[in-house]
Amino acid sequence: MKDRIFGIETEYGCLPPETDPHLSPDFISLKTKDGLFFRDGLGLVDMHYRGRDEPPGNGGFLFNGGRLYIDMGHVEYATPECQGLFDLVAADRAGEVMVQRALDHLDKSGESSFIKNNIDHYTGATFGCHENYLVRREVPFSQVLLPAMLPFFVTRQIFAGAGRVGGHTDIFETGAPAGESITYQISQRADHIVTEIYQWIQFSRAIINTRDEPLADWEQFRRLHLLVGDSNMSEYATALKVGTTGLVLQLLEEGVVPEMGLLNAVDAIRDISRDLSCAWEIQREDGRYTTAVEVQRHYLELSEQHLRGRDEESDWVLNEWRFVLDGLVHAPESLIDRVDWIAKKWLLEQFIEAEGIDWGDPWLESLDLEYHNLNPQKGLYFDLFQRGRMKRVVDDERVNKAIANPPADTRAWARSQVMHALTQCKARYVVDWDSIYVEEEHYLNIDDPFCLYEAETEEFVASFGDSESPAQE
Repeated sequence: MKDRIFGIETEYGCLPPETDPHLSPDFISLKTKDGLFFRDGLGLVDMHYRGRDEPPGNGGFLFNGGRLYIDMGHVEYATPECQGLFDLVAADRAGEVMVQRALDHLDKSGESSFIKNNIDHYTGATFGCHENYLVRREVPFSQVLLPAMLPFFVTRQIFAGAGRVGGHTDIFETGAPAGESITYQISQRADHIVTEIYQWIQFSRAIINTRDEPLADWEQFRRLHLLVGDSNMSEYATALKVGTTGLVLQLLEEGVVPEMGLLNAVDAIRDISRDLSCAWEIQREDGRYTTAVEVQRHYLELSEQHLRGRDEESDWVLNEWRFVLDGLVHAPESLIDRVDWIAKKWLLEQFIEAEGIDWGDPWLESLDLEYHNLNPQKGLYFDLFQRGRMKRVVDDERVNKAIANPPADTRAWARSQVMHALTQCKARYVVDWDSIYVEEEHYLNIDDPFCLYEAETEEFVASFGDSESPAQE
C-alpha cells in the first residue's frame, strides 16, 4: 500500500510433550531459537545487550529483515518492515513456517507444539499480537489520532477476531467480579484490555500503546503500536485488519478525521466480543446507540470517498471491507473461509453436535488451542486450509521466499545485505532496526524505513569488508 510501513510482532505459546516432564516450554523455545539461527542459518544472533532483559545471544535479526528472540520465555517473531500488504502477510506466514521447521528438527516425535494464539486457558495469561504502523509525525497524536482510531479498533474485531472458548474476568483488573458464563466470544484479547491508552506494555494492557519509540527518524515519524489485536491464522483476516487500519491512518494524515466517539471503549470492546447475536450495539459519546457494523461503515465510506483508486492493494482492501461487512449483516456463516472467529465457531459446533457435549465441556478448550497449532498435521485451521476451505491471499512460493528474503522496497533490504556481508568476515557488530555498527568505527544510519540505502550499503560493506577482528562468541 502506498506510503505506509507495516510490521507484526507475534508471541508463540508453547505446549511441551506430556511424556517428558523435563522438556519445559522455556527450554523448547530456547532450543528452537538456537536451531533457527545456528542450524538453519537464517540470521545473526546479537553480540550485545539489548536492554536489561535481552542478553547477548537471546535473539537476533534474520536475513529476511525481521527479528526473532526470546521474550519472557517464549519465542517472539517480528516481521521485517513492509510496504506491501501481501508482503506483510507472506512475512507473517514465513515466521510460522520457520518456527515450526525448527521445532520439527528438535522434537522428532511431534509431541511439542507452538500455538499462534493469545490466551492460556489454564493460567488465564494472555500474550500478544502487536501491530506496528509508521505514522507521519505531523499528525497530532493525542488530539487527533487516538480519539479518531479508538472506535475503529474497538469494532474491528468483528472481522479480525480469532475467537475463543469461555472468557476471562479478573477483579484486580476490572474491579468487577465474574458475571455471566461465557461460552464463546469473538476476540481473544478483548477480556484482557483494561484501558484505552497507556505507555508501558507490562503494566496495563491498553488498546493503544502510547510509548513514543519510532525506530526511525524522530522528526519525521511516529510508530503506532497496538496491543489490542488477535493473532490471526487466516491470511485474509490478517490482510484485512492491517489494510483497513492503514487506510484509516491515511485519512488522518490527509486531514480527514472521522467524527466518531464511544462512551466507554473498554466496555464496548468486551460487549462486542461477547455478543454472538451479531447485533453488536454500543453507545456513542452523545448517548445515542449505534452498532459495530455501522461504525466500521463510517470509516469505510470515508475511505471510499478519499482513497479509492490510489493503488491495487488499497482497492482490494476497500472491496473486501465492504464484502465482509455485508456478510456479517446478512449471513455471517458465509464468511467461514475468511474470518477466524467464524471458522473456529463452526468447527466447534460441528464437534459439539457429533460428540453430544455442550459448551461447558473442557474438551473444547483443547480444541480451541488446536485451531492455532502451527503443525500442519495437527492444527485445525490447517485442516481447513489444506482442504481448500480457507481463502488465501499469498501462495506457498511467496511465503517460502519470505523466509530468507527481505521486502525489496524498504530498509529491511539494506539490513539483510549488510548481514550477509558480515557472514564473510570476522567482525563485531550491532544490528538494529534503524542503525548498524561494525567494530565501533563503522556506522550505517537507516532511519528512513522507506529507503533502500543502496549506495550507502555498498559503501558501508566495503568499509568493513577486510576486517579481521575476532568475532565474539
